[in-house]
Amino acid sequence: MGLRRRRFSDLVERQLDLFTADHRSEITDLVRALDEHHRATRDDAQEAYGDYQDRVDWAAQDLLAIRDAYAATLDDDTAAAYARAFARGVRRHFPALSHAVETEDVE
Repeated sequence: MGLRRRRFSDLVERQLDLFTADHRSEITDLVRALDEHHRATRDDAQEAYGDYQDRVDWAAQDLLAIRDAYAATLDDDTAAAYARAFARGVRRHFPALSHAVETEDVE
């Protein structure tokens, strides 16, 4: 179990590092949108949160696409173990996105 967890952890770390490198400006925009939501006046808070949520949805969809593409190459049990490792990695790297990744089943 430890070896399998480590193997997936290394893989997931590489996948998330590539995601971060490929989407640096979008991730910066996501962080900026959350900041704007926190600073928004009561009148503007709903719109600011909507902007932030749009960015969260985009990032979660891209992360799920990465996860599902790799999981499709695995048998069901191995895919489930990989998906758990992927969720752990997302939780560490992108806490705001972890709920979306953890609640989605592997396709």
